[in-house]
Amino acid sequence: MTADQRNAKLTEVAQRAGVSIATASRVLSGRGPASPASREAVRRAAADLGYVPHPVARRLAHGDGTRIVFAVRDRRTDILRDPFVTRAAAAMSVAAEPDGLGVSLRRLPLDAAAELESIAADRSVAAVVLAGHDRAMLDHLPAALRGRTAAIGAGGTDVDSAAGIGALVRHLYATGRRRIVLVGGPPWVAAARAPLHAYTELMRSAGLPIRVVPGDFTAARGRTAARIVLRRWPDTDAIAAVSDATALGVLQALAAAGLRVPGDIAVTGFDDIPLAAATHPALSTATHPVELIAVAATRAALGAPERGRLFPSRPVLRATA
Repeated sequence: MTADQRNAKLTEVAQRAGVSIATASRVLSGRGPASPASREAVRRAAADLGYVPHPVARRLAHGDGTRIVFAVRDRRTDILRDPFVTRAAAAMSVAAEPDGLGVSLRRLPLDAAAELESIAADRSVAAVVLAGHDRAMLDHLPAALRGRTAAIGAGGTDVDSAAGIGALVRHLYATGRRRIVLVGGPPWVAAARAPLHAYTELMRSAGLPIRVVPGDFTAARGRTAARIVLRRWPDTDAIAAVSDATALGVLQALAAAGLRVPGDIAVTGFDDIPLAAATHPALSTATHPVELIAVAATRAALGAPERGRLFPSRPVLRATA
């Protein structure tokens, strides 16, 4: 087969077969009417020219879409640079490659109804993976997205954050900490509720004060939260954050205040990002298998029967607690 044959175009196939481009397209895509004679002529011409439909064009012709949209709902305009998002997107790209699909990122505002309708109407979209959602978003998806949308977090493929955070809080209690503050997640994210519930139940059952500061999974908020904690509850002896980034911000603020970790205040995070082991002191945290979760969500969005899988989380104890 020559280079010219390998680069044959649909117009050349139609010309050789003596049919219109539309007829050639219908025959080669397997969709739409054509006479037996036209079908035979087009197939013979395609074989003679070595015509192979472009994979993107082929998927579009069949209405299958060419990409998975990883849509992240957040107030922050820079959320797509978040380490969780980049790790998940990279894993999705690997998982989608065998199906000939790409992955694109999109930030959604908190009220994302219009954006979801736009995604649903886009023929290039094969499936959608959501993150940062709440129950209302899952309950009110456009009809065209149902059956091809999966979620990372509550109501979808998730990590057992309640078990991970619970194990860390129990460890803090076992090591003598009694005034433990939780720096939680954004209240509008459904996934933030499980760790908050786990913490609250443990504090209540132990007869300890419930102290919560809302967070947003960023280091900047961790620094702010630590300053709030020191001002509001100066007797605090432990801070449990629901993300490692937030915990790193907490460590920075405590160091700036001249407090020793874990001597004065113990600190824990959640995620076990690579940087957690490299800090000084090394951060105690809990595992969050982001890549495995992202792959499972991708497969669910593409129609795999297994949905709503919960991945385990275990404590990783280091020097901060």
